[in-house]
Amino acid sequence: MSEIREINDFNLPELDIYARLSESQLFHYYEPNGGIFIAESPNVIERALDAGCEPLSFLLERKHLTGKMGLLIERCSDIPVFTAESDVLSRLTGFPMTRGALCAMKRPKLRGIEEVCAQASRIAVLENVVNPTNIGAIFRSAAALNMDAVLLTPACSDPLYRRSVRVSMGTVFQIPWTYIKGADADWPQSGIQCLKDMGFKTAAMALSDQSVRIDNPDLMAEEKLAIILGTEGDGLSADTIADCDYTVRIPMAHGVDSLNVAAASAVAFWQLAKR
Repeated sequence: MSEIREINDFNLPELDIYARLSESQLFHYYEPNGGIFIAESPNVIERALDAGCEPLSFLLERKHLTGKMGLLIERCSDIPVFTAESDVLSRLTGFPMTRGALCAMKRPKLRGIEEVCAQASRIAVLENVVNPTNIGAIFRSAAALNMDAVLLTPACSDPLYRRSVRVSMGTVFQIPWTYIKGADADWPQSGIQCLKDMGFKTAAMALSDQSVRIDNPDLMAEEKLAIILGTEGDGLSADTIADCDYTVRIPMAHGVDSLNVAAASAVAFWQLAKR
């Protein structure tokens, strides 16, 4: 049974992961054997547990010791549960806990690209998307709109940053994902070639005179398609666009030239996942 511990001392070493360590320090916590991430809100914590993530401790507003979180605590015997009123937790963490529940968990081991894409016919590839909010929103759209997997270039923000996980509503635990790394980390050349070797046609979402509309029949008919989205502001690199099989645009009105990458991803996934 989990031990319920009232917070009376902010300096407890066990609270460092919630109060004093940065996202980068959490990432490297057990280096070279992985790190920690923070799941926020009962629904997100439940999805992480359902995906097999290993919990280390809870930080809960006192009222969450019962109800849904009470049931989740019962699933996680023998880990400490730190609790206090909401104002105490906000002072401890430095941010308002709008859902009143955090859970520190071990980071799952990253899978290989071939494993993640083995059964996939529609995947999203994110090139240098650095905003955690955008990462979370893209994952939520990918899960909701029938993407089979998500791949990220090494410069992308971490999908397991607390904000990314929260914005995704825990869908980062429901859709397979990994980083393009190792022999395929030479993006775009080696990475795109890896996609092609797995049978994917590649579609660069970009403004170009050579672009096709997102509802192009040939594009939509591809058996396996990788939808590639670029960084905020600059979009995809010229080399990435040149190496892709298609350059694809979303038709715009009222003189608007483009959408935020998270909004564009939702439009692209909805249209191109039709099959």
